[in-house]
Amino acid sequence: MADIGYIALCLALTASVYSAIAYTVGARRRNWPLVTSAKNSLLAVSGLISISIAILAYALVTHNFQLEYVASYSSRDMPLAYLLSALWAGNDGSLLFWAWLLSIFAAIVILQKRNIGQELVPYASSVIAVTLAFFLVLLLFISTPFHKLSFTPVDGTGLNPLLENPGMILHPPALLVGYVGFTIPFAFAMAALLTKRLGDEWLIMIRRWALLAWLCLGVGLIIGAWWAYVELGWGGYWAWDPVENAGLLPWLVSTAFLHSIMMQRRRGMLKAWNMVLVILTFSLTIFGTFLTRSGVLSSVHTFSESTLGPFFLTFIGVTLFGSLGLLYYRSADLRDEAEMESFISRESTFLLNNLLLIGSTFAIFLGTVFPVISEMVRGVKITVGPPFFNQVNGPIFLALILLTGICTLTGWRRVSIRNLTRHFLWPLLAGLILGIVIFILGVREWYALIGFPICGFVLTTILYEWSRGVKVRHQIRAENYFKAFWCLITTNRPRYGGYIVHIAILLMTIGIVGSSLYDVEQEVTLKPGEMMTIKNYTLTYENLDIYETENRAVVTTTLSVNNHGELVGKLVPEKYFHRSYKQPVTEVAIRTTLREDLYVILLGWDEDNTATFKVLVNPLVSWIWIGGGVFLLGGLIACWPER
Repeated sequence: MADIGYIALCLALTASVYSAIAYTVGARRRNWPLVTSAKNSLLAVSGLISISIAILAYALVTHNFQLEYVASYSSRDMPLAYLLSALWAGNDGSLLFWAWLLSIFAAIVILQKRNIGQELVPYASSVIAVTLAFFLVLLLFISTPFHKLSFTPVDGTGLNPLLENPGMILHPPALLVGYVGFTIPFAFAMAALLTKRLGDEWLIMIRRWALLAWLCLGVGLIIGAWWAYVELGWGGYWAWDPVENAGLLPWLVSTAFLHSIMMQRRRGMLKAWNMVLVILTFSLTIFGTFLTRSGVLSSVHTFSESTLGPFFLTFIGVTLFGSLGLLYYRSADLRDEAEMESFISRESTFLLNNLLLIGSTFAIFLGTVFPVISEMVRGVKITVGPPFFNQVNGPIFLALILLTGICTLTGWRRVSIRNLTRHFLWPLLAGLILGIVIFILGVREWYALIGFPICGFVLTTILYEWSRGVKVRHQIRAENYFKAFWCLITTNRPRYGGYIVHIAILLMTIGIVGSSLYDVEQEVTLKPGEMMTIKNYTLTYENLDIYETENRAVVTTTLSVNNHGELVGKLVPEKYFHRSYKQPVTEVAIRTTLREDLYVILLGWDEDNTATFKVLVNPLVSWIWIGGGVFLLGGLIACWPER
């Protein structure tokens, strides 16, 4: 079976190379039979890679430990869900999954019925086929998942215990769909440059692809933050880790792109800039894929070191400089059709939004790669820590959120001072009143004194704009308010889906500001029956228990929790030692409310049952996860196809 999977990949590489050449030659010479042949070849690539991934999945489920990949990332006692998630748990499998996703997307692109942009499809498909060929070369010659061992182990090593979490089932696929999805906008951008069809045609074709990739990447980042919070046992959800940053970078640039294409569609502006953003987004997705596989930077998220790094860097270099060179060659055909007429306009807020997003991207990129640069220049690897990222990006993100509210109520082209004053009066008052209230309640940290009022201001602008639309529909169409509210969403999904996404960002901002500024931490050693107090909680250490299962030794403790003197439940923090991994795994105990999380970590214990705990109270963390759900809802509404 493994040989069939490998042969299928060999055939897929041959077909993808042929498809790339045939598409280009056929389109240039208008040889439509050759174009049809290229199309069928690319469909065959999708089928062949699907066969390979089905064989690997079957090997995992049936415990074919003769395959090195299966022996390294699965074991007989693993549940089915984790056996399937082992497909992307390792370097080889995740690369195969990457190629499979791209082949599926390629098939959708060439089979999709469309009224416009048909001339772009052959060139875009050729770019996709070249990208597929690159990953297939890696899978065949550098990092194959079908390598056989000289013997067959009785059992496999299994997943890293930290990956045996529902987040593992959802987080990597969501990120990979986001990474892979941005190949389609890039391919059509290159097709537009090659064919000189540089109007709105290519934007219309890729808008939903870009939205879907952006949404999946964002959801993947949120799930990853949740996984880090509940599984890694350190009390946080974002550490500015290099691989975390690598996922955030293309998301920030694609956010800028999704905003700037509105200016091109509406005013014919920023045509060349949109091309640059698409190129940067795709290049950063490949950079993120490289970073998790090269071993150049230390991260808990990276795979083991491999020889893939030079190949990825070469591909990034060729892609980046080749596409930017083509863009420069076509720059004369990308002149804007209009100019900015007023600083007080939606165009100016979008432009400032783009500049802030790119500025944040550059700062994060520089901080991420600085250890490599310092080692090359000085021979010493200097790591940039979270304080740098927080100090640089904190003000930028607050400014971006403020712009969200300003843009909501600012019109295109130019806005009169009178209309501006009328629209912004109530939102400004709401933000000001909220700032005064929290100051009276004792808030003194400037991030909170600025951040919470900004969130209040932006939320009021969104609700104000939404209420105006509902009122107009109610008056003109005689619809009741509930129907008018629903019809607003269904008749303009991108706009109101975007509003919901903005609300989600506000909710997550509230959670981030609250948990970052007002968390309380305490480390304590207790004997059974002793108590500790943190904020309004009293925790009583009851007992310690040690037991063994088939594949792990577990140390579990029980603490009763009182809040203001009232028993509210028990928490059971644990540590366990997996049979295949030397490092202990921490299972934290969390009591979650809308107000705060009580977060307990078991650090250590002695023979007399004395135990050491790290206890944290993290305010408003649940609003981050609520915001993630709202983000998904808003993104799906914005992406949902029209009838």
